[in-house]
Amino acid sequence: MTGTTDTAPLAVRAAAPPVLDEPSSASGLTWRALATADAAELAALVAVVEDADGVPYRTAVEEVVDELEAPWRDLSLDTRVGVDAEGRMRAWMSVDAPPGDESVVRVFLGGGVDPAWRGRGIGRELVRWATGRARQVLATCGKDAPARIATHAEDVATGTVRLYRAAGLTPIRYYTEMRRPLSGPLPPVPALDGLRVVPWSPELDDAVRLAHNEAFADHWGSEPRTAEQWAQGRSMFAPTWSFVAVDDSGEVAGYALSGRFEQDWDVAGYRSGYTELLGVRRAWRGRKVAVALLATVMRAYATDGMAYAELGVDTANPSGAHGLYAALGYEVAHSSTMLSIEV
Repeated sequence: MTGTTDTAPLAVRAAAPPVLDEPSSASGLTWRALATADAAELAALVAVVEDADGVPYRTAVEEVVDELEAPWRDLSLDTRVGVDAEGRMRAWMSVDAPPGDESVVRVFLGGGVDPAWRGRGIGRELVRWATGRARQVLATCGKDAPARIATHAEDVATGTVRLYRAAGLTPIRYYTEMRRPLSGPLPPVPALDGLRVVPWSPELDDAVRLAHNEAFADHWGSEPRTAEQWAQGRSMFAPTWSFVAVDDSGEVAGYALSGRFEQDWDVAGYRSGYTELLGVRRAWRGRKVAVALLATVMRAYATDGMAYAELGVDTANPSGAHGLYAALGYEVAHSSTMLSIEV
């Protein structure tokens, strides 16, 4: 950036606009901030966008509520929704800065435009607004570390990828979603020396959070999760499909936490369980803890009539997770990309 160096404070590097212009109303939309009461209508718009983009999932209204109710977010500053003359939502955008970030301070962008209203420059206006707001968030976050303005885009949503790339975000990381059929033989659950796999419980939850922060400390793009972050966004959490590996003293060695995304099943054409978080602390790696957890999870899914086990993975995961999943029968189903501006 002009006038800055890599060692400049984040408040300088962020190059935040002192005044943030609202998205243009030239397209025929009127702009305002989102409110929690908008969740149902926003979820309906999100579904229309997801259908038009051909993504293989749907966002439930409960997930939208989770996002809007995150206690660290200021919806008045960090969200915008465009409504037409009849008051119907046609486009939205939000920025979200996870509060636990330490080594890299991140702001994530997310939004969309009703396909009937595309081609009018609305997406460009929203991304312009969002990147400006993200820079303001970074400049005032009170932290001084490398920073990132980022978004995730499904690779099938080519228009979305082009839009963000035109705004200066470039691909930085690639992810795949993998699935394994549960109709045939399942991998055996290996015996774990000094460990046992137990069902997740509320009493174990914070210990699992701390184990997750430790297990992912060496993973690109991962930052510690505060207790507040950990508790937020659990509307799809499936406790009976979630398991923890503990030693004889009850110390957590690894974990597999699952989600039940029933709204995706009609789109996908099958029922599935989704392993949202899987991790093993460094001291217990190389002892088949992840295999035991995944094999246990598969059995829980199959017992409840699921056709597939699913999970997502960073293709450059340093633990060799991609190869492990492939060896257990998981195959790539679809892919996505993280695009970013490094600040």
